[in-house]
Order: sequence, then structure tokens, then C-alpha cells
Amino acid sequence: MFPCLRWLAPIWLAIYLPAYAITYGFANFLFLCNIAVMMACAGLWRGSALLLSSAALSSLVVDPVWTLDFVWRLLLGRHLVGGTEYMWDPRWPLPVRLLSLYHVALPILLLVALRRTGFDRRAYLLQSLTALAAVGAGRLADPGANVNSAFVDPLLKRSFEPAALHLAVIVGGLVVVVYPLTALVLSRVYPRPR
Repeated sequence: MFPCLRWLAPIWLAIYLPAYAITYGFANFLFLCNIAVMMACAGLWRGSALLLSSAALSSLVVDPVWTLDFVWRLLLGRHLVGGTEYMWDPRWPLPVRLLSLYHVALPILLLVALRRTGFDRRAYLLQSLTALAAVGAGRLADPGANVNSAFVDPLLKRSFEPAALHLAVIVGGLVVVVYPLTALVLSRVYPRPR
């Protein structure tokens, strides 16, 4: 279904996975945005509407916000919402930081891919379960990394106590607000898979 992209996906993973693992460590792959990259690449390789649709639910809100924060910092010298601070941190090699620009391209790539595969409505359940597992696992990672906002929420910049309440707020925001609204829009724009 994606002759050129089918081969670019594993080439991208062959560069991206080791670079991120060596530079940022394996816990970095718990971030939902990194999971979405791997899902998207697998979806392109297999022509899977389910994997591409699930990656889209994760990426179509978060990646544009990441891009906006990055561009805001680039043009105005300060962050709008945060999350891209590492892009200016000289502790990390510039070529590896530049790989994070996938946040700019991935939503566009997914929208184009969904035109070919259609939007699989089962993606809501898959992405919701992925978020539940990834946010929960984020709580086991370093609190300073705040993987998937498992310690501090991204909007109010606060932690809810007890920890179970905090996780419920973060997962609930994704599963009750972000994913269903995104799924609703995608299901109206794209047909069901063939």
C-alpha cells in the first residue's frame, strides 16, 4: 500500500531507535509520542489501518502542540507550553535532537496514510490501553523525566495526590477528552478501512 514509505519506515527506525536508546536511554521509549512513531512505522510496513489510526489518535494533538512550542521558542526565545526544552540542551548531541523534528512531519504523514487505509475505529480502544500502560509505566521512571506527565500535569504544572488520582487525571484527559474527540473528527473525515 505504501511502496516507498514501507521501506523508509524500517530505515528510519534503524537510525532513530539506536540514537535515542544510546542518548536518552530506554525509558524514553515509554513516551506516547515515541510509541506513536513505532506504531506508525509498523503501520506503514504492514499497511495496517489500526496501527496508523492509533498512532494518529496519539499524535494529531500532541505533535502540533510540540511543534508550536518549538517554533515559539525558536522565534521568541521562550516556551509557550513547554516540552521542547531538551531541543536547546547542549548536553544532547544536535543530530539526535534534530531527530525529534519527527513531531512536525508525523501528523502530516499519518493524515496522508489514513487517506489510503481509512480510519479504523478500533484504534480508540488500542490507543486508550496503550496510554493506560504507558502513563502507568511512566510512574516507574525517573520523576525528573516526567514520562507522559505521570508526575506533573502538562497544563497546570502540578501534581495531584495521591498518585492514583494523578494517573487517573492524566489517563482520563487522554481517554475521555483527547482521543474520543480526535477519533470523532477522523471517523467523519476518513472512511472505514476496506
